[in-house]
Formats: sequence, structure tokens, C-alpha cells
Amino acid sequence: MPLFSIQNEFRYEIVRKLFEGGMGVIYEAEQLGAREFVKRTAIKVIRSNFASQKQFIDNFIGEAKLVADLIHTNIVQTYHLGETNGVYFIAMELIRGVNLEQFAQQLGDKKRQLPKELAVFIVSRVCRGLAYAHAKADKDGRPLGLVHRDVSFKNIMIAFEGDVKLTDFGIAKAKGFLIDQEGEVVAGKPDYMSPEQADFKITDKRSDLFSAGVVLGHLLLGHNIFKGDTAEESRGRVMNAAIPDFRMLDSRIDDKLNEILQRALARNLDDRYASADEMLYALEHYIYHSGYGPTNETLGKFIRDLFGQNVPSQVKPSDGTTLLENTVRIKK
Repeated sequence: MPLFSIQNEFRYEIVRKLFEGGMGVIYEAEQLGAREFVKRTAIKVIRSNFASQKQFIDNFIGEAKLVADLIHTNIVQTYHLGETNGVYFIAMELIRGVNLEQFAQQLGDKKRQLPKELAVFIVSRVCRGLAYAHAKADKDGRPLGLVHRDVSFKNIMIAFEGDVKLTDFGIAKAKGFLIDQEGEVVAGKPDYMSPEQADFKITDKRSDLFSAGVVLGHLLLGHNIFKGDTAEESRGRVMNAAIPDFRMLDSRIDDKLNEILQRALARNLDDRYASADEMLYALEHYIYHSGYGPTNETLGKFIRDLFGQNVPSQVKPSDGTTLLENTVRIKK
């Protein structure tokens, strides 16, 4: 029996709108507590025109329940699932930073090139988060079989302190949490999908590693090698386009880094990294084998320099949640 019970409603006051997507809205809010306690959070709210759709609501609730216990420095943390006046919302960690799409845009605008060591470091942190999520079990110790299925530029955040955060598990699959139509519907961003995902096949954790490889290639080259003019063209490239020798595309890419990219992007699952831990080891060995390499502080200094000292006022804050507005769902 508990020594005492707490019965109290969470109270949030909206500060400002951060992002508005096709299916929801993100706000910055203040969570208020006793004796003038204040904590800044991000609030994800379902749009009213989707609030009556049972499957959407069920998946929104399932997402919140799934990520509630994903507590890791490289994953955006969820604090609370709430409901007010029939509207569901998720309170989550507020990240003062940008997603990789915004980051890449700023690099282009400033005509700056991301050092290859920082590109590898960013993806190594993504792999750390994936390794944790892939290994997650339920309260009875049974593996959840979690696959993110949407590892992409918009779903990877960099805080201005240099922390890298994976977010938006809205189309993840995991036993017992979300309605899944895998094999009938392909969900995700086409130019970051794995070949098996793009081909309506059942995915496992190795699918996320292909996507991480796409992110690494994109960071290094400044463009996504699979991106086509349409979603269908992008899916076709993911499944069929020749994987290039990256050494021929960027002179900074040496044999070892090209080998990492080739293995992450292997279409044959047996040739791809077997786990995020294995890919993480390869990435970290590459940047740290000489005894010194990038850190959160290194990345933080780079991003603050890139955006300037008044970063929060110059860049629209975002918790990185895409709300599925850029996720393509195609029926087989």
C-alpha cells in the first residue's frame, strides 16, 4: 500500500504556438505546480477535425503510452498524456534547438560544410537512441519489438547545447501499443525508407539502420541520394537505385567511412548492420580510434556559431514533432 496518494490535475498555460501541421499543433507551455513551480514543456494537441476519428485517437494514445518509458538522453521524453474538453494532448520535453532539416538549411544559407566527424557523431547519437528503443521490453520483460520507421531529418533534433534527440514515434510499431497495417500500408518519408519498408514488407530494427545510413549520407553530401520528384520515384530509388561509392562523391570520405555507409545501406538484410549497437560501435570507432573526437560540447559550439548568439530569437523553436503531416501513407 502506498504511504500516501496524490490527486491533482496537471495545469498548463500556453505560452505560444510553435508549429502547426496537417493533423495537430505544437505549443510551448508552462506546467504550473505548488509554490510558483514552473516547468517549460511542449504540448502536442490533435486538431479538432481528427478528434472524432477513433483509429487516429487510438494511435495518438498508443504513441504516448509507448514512449512514456523511453527515458534516454537521445530520445525526446514524454511527460504526460492528458485530455481536456474532449481533446487529447501529450506534454513532452521542450527542445531549444532545430531539427536536421532546419540545420541543413542554415548550413546552405551560410555556405558552410558540416565537418565529417560531426556528421558521424550526430548519427552515432541517433544510433544510441535506437539501440535503447530497440531493446526496450514491457513491464513483464517481454521485448516490444519497437521499430521507429520514420528516422529522418525532421525527426532528429539538435539542441543548442549539442544534445542530439530522436523524436516522433507516431508511426512506430511495437507490440500492443499502436494499430499497425504493415504489409498493406507503407508509412514514412519515402526518401528515408528502407527497401523492405518501401516494398510493403514486414520490418525489424534493421530497417531503422538503413534510414540512419540515409541520414549520414545526407549530412555528408548535403543532399539525399534517394530523393526524387515524387514519393513514388523516391520509393523506387530506395528499392532499385545503385548505391554509389561515396568516395567518388566527396573526397573527405575515406575507405572506412565508405564501408560504414555501404553496410548501413545494404539492401540484403544479412549484409546490413545487425543492430544499432553494432552500427554505433563502427561510428564511434571511426571518430574516436585516435583517442580524441567530437562531443556534445563540440556540436553545441558549432550550432551556436552557425545560428549566432541569439539563437532562440532567430530560429522558431520546435520539439521536432512532424505530426505525420509529411508522412506518406500508401495502400498496397
